[in-house]
Amino acid sequence: MNEVEAPQAGARDEGHSAPRRAHLRWLAAIALAVVLVGASGYVGRLQFERHQTDVAAQQAVAAAVKYAVALTNFDSQAMDRNIAVIRDGATGEFKQRYDKSHGVLRMVLLDHQANAQGQVVESVVKSASTNKVEVALFVEQLVSNLEAPDSVVDFSSINMTMERVDGRWLASKVQLR
Repeated sequence: MNEVEAPQAGARDEGHSAPRRAHLRWLAAIALAVVLVGASGYVGRLQFERHQTDVAAQQAVAAAVKYAVALTNFDSQAMDRNIAVIRDGATGEFKQRYDKSHGVLRMVLLDHQANAQGQVVESVVKSASTNKVEVALFVEQLVSNLEAPDSVVDFSSINMTMERVDGRWLASKVQLR
C-alpha cells in the first residue's frame, strides 16, 4: 500500500510562495510610490506657502516704507494733502486713532510751521503671514519749525503692522519708538 506522504511541519510550499513574494513586492513598491508622491506633494505645498508668505512680506515692506515716508515727510504748506495720503494708507485701529487726533496734530504743525523730510534707512520683517506683516522701520528725519528753523536730525524707529485689505497693504498699527 502506498502511503501519501504528509507535508512535514515547517516545510514551505515553494510553488505558491514565489508568486506571493512578487505580489508583496509590487504592493510594497506601490505603497512606497504613494508615500513618496504624498510626501513630495506636502513638501511642495509647504514651499508654495512659504513663497506666498515671502512675496507678501516683500510687498508689505515696500508699502510700509512708502507709508513711513508719508508719515515722516510733511510740509505745513501742504498739510491737507499730507493728511489725505496718511488717511488713505491707514486701516483698523490706526485709522480710528488718526481720525480722532489728526485735527489737533494739524493745528500744532501749522502753528509751529513744522516741516520734515524723513527717509527709511532700514526695515526688518518681524513676523509675516500672507495677509498680515509686522515691520520695524528705522527712520532718519530732518525737522524744522519756528523755534528751530535750522533742520535738526532726528532718528526714530517705527513698528508698523500692515494688513492686506482689498489687495492693498494698509497700516493697521503704528507705534513710534
